[in-house]
Amino acid sequence: METKEVILQLRTKMGLSQDELAEKIYVTRQAVSRWETGETIPNTETLKLLSKLFDVSINTILGSPQKLFCQCCGMPLDDPSISREPDGSFNEDYCKWCYADGKFTYKRLEELIDFLVEHMENKEWSPEQARGFYQAQLSRLKHWKPAE
Repeated sequence: METKEVILQLRTKMGLSQDELAEKIYVTRQAVSRWETGETIPNTETLKLLSKLFDVSINTILGSPQKLFCQCCGMPLDDPSISREPDGSFNEDYCKWCYADGKFTYKRLEELIDFLVEHMENKEWSPEQARGFYQAQLSRLKHWKPAE
């Protein structure tokens, strides 16, 4: 779905007119109209306001152009699983199980791997094979990469 369709759908789902939406996010009705016709897209600050108002991620408003993955555990992300900052805004880098209220759940990669291996049921992989797989894959994610 394109941004214009997403904004129109979210606005109508909320029962708002273009004027009412414009007033809530401090823009003109014409700006909302241009978004919904696809002439323009909202700027970054306005996307943040729309995200908060509609309670969806910016990625969702933009039509989900990126496939988001938790940069801690590698889980695919959608709006219900995306973490939030203490102010309630979405943090599209992490899932709600790895990062919540401004804090990370796992302090060390080994701690996360222990959890995953313990809860993984796979008759084809031994715990050692699973541990090796997770170590190789997760160490590539932003949260676990060494600072350059």
